[in-house]
Amino acid sequence: MQVIEDVIRRLGDEVGLTLPDVRVTGEGDPILPTAFKIGTVAAATTGAVAAAVALYGAGRAAPDVAIDVRAAVAHFLDERYFRVDGVPAAHWAPLSGDYRAADGWIRVHANFDHHLDAALRALGLPPGADRAAVEVACAGRAALEMEEMIVAAGGCAAAMRTREQWHDHPQSRAVAAEPLIRLRPMRPAGRPDTGSAPGRPAPAVTPGSRRNGGAWTGGGPLGGVRVLDLTRVIAGPVAGRALAAYGAEVLRVGAAHLPEVPGLVLSTAFGKRSCELDLRTEDGAAALRELIAGADVVLQAYRPGALAALGFGPGDLAAIRPGIVCVEISAYGPYGPWAARRGFDSLVQMACGIAHEGGDGTRPVPLPAQALDHATGWLAALAALAGLLRREPGGPSWHVRLSLARTALWLDRLGRAGPAPAGAFQADDLLARLDSPHGELTYLPVPGSIDGWSPGPPATPPSRGEHPPRWR
Repeated sequence: MQVIEDVIRRLGDEVGLTLPDVRVTGEGDPILPTAFKIGTVAAATTGAVAAAVALYGAGRAAPDVAIDVRAAVAHFLDERYFRVDGVPAAHWAPLSGDYRAADGWIRVHANFDHHLDAALRALGLPPGADRAAVEVACAGRAALEMEEMIVAAGGCAAAMRTREQWHDHPQSRAVAAEPLIRLRPMRPAGRPDTGSAPGRPAPAVTPGSRRNGGAWTGGGPLGGVRVLDLTRVIAGPVAGRALAAYGAEVLRVGAAHLPEVPGLVLSTAFGKRSCELDLRTEDGAAALRELIAGADVVLQAYRPGALAALGFGPGDLAAIRPGIVCVEISAYGPYGPWAARRGFDSLVQMACGIAHEGGDGTRPVPLPAQALDHATGWLAALAALAGLLRREPGGPSWHVRLSLARTALWLDRLGRAGPAPAGAFQADDLLARLDSPHGELTYLPVPGSIDGWSPGPPATPPSRGEHPPRWR
């Protein structure tokens, strides 16, 4: 598996880390029915995180870090395998999907009601219109025209582009100008009042300091690390779940007024705690400042600029908690004409040519996994660890930026292999089960091992808003 091991080393270089060697087991690409190297991406991102965790707290100069390709790929399919009492839990809205346009195809994202309402308004359809009505409305319009109409109305959509069309787009050029992971030091521009939360100083990190007599302290290699998870859907929650699996205390902050995909919330909440805050209120904002003051890492994937408008931009976080690692995930990156555009994995696949290449030219065929989401989530976890390893008392805070579109470019540049036959990949033997208040959960354990230690049975996913907004 030299190819995957080389990719892991390059990911370490991307964030300025010399990662320990990773022993890669299993068979490489092609592993799924796509020519894109999903096996390489899955094993490299999960393996790089395991290596960075080992660097943070293994206690040995050369720890034995291992990743299995099949287990990593299976985890990229997690939401498809996840069950509650034997029933699939991740459900998508009936109007989300691909529609034939007058000159091609468009994908509409309608999993959240406000995005659905915006799409129907843009298409001139009444609330409650069915899929057949949307098909008729789309068939008479150009794909690019509908894309702009729906986005302008506050919705989410993407026309199917070829790889060449995307490369000629100004947003593609803006994405290509960015590194895969942008990790930069930052200083606070000001120091707002944090009330009773002065912020604890960032601790110095000594590799191996999390290990005591061969056993992990604090429940895992990342014991003592506090992660504030302000994310939804897949990419950000995957990052939080990965850090929780290795022992970090992860507190997810949601809001009662914000929509969710319940099955996805549950499948990515293993090992986390969950609270809810309304940041539009003074009490909610004050509670979040208290949490930030005690956090080591903040993960956020809201629409670009949304949290900054509420006083929680990266500079604000650095002022509240000097030394914090702020990780931001977006769809299309921080620059270019689409910098503020909402987006999701399936939309980015349509926009950048992946869905076109997956088909025969007559209709879009997406990747067999939400690979952009999962890869970006694991890369976000890697970047968070790199920021933690750089922290020193009195030093700067760290700002990380990643995007689904930049991850798509990385996947594209890795080349092609395959595809594997449809139905060839199986992971049923990797599934685990856990009794919970939600019912019996069928899930895929987090892949990776360090010196024979693997993330064990996770804590039961909490109910939404189950916990108070405070650290343990």
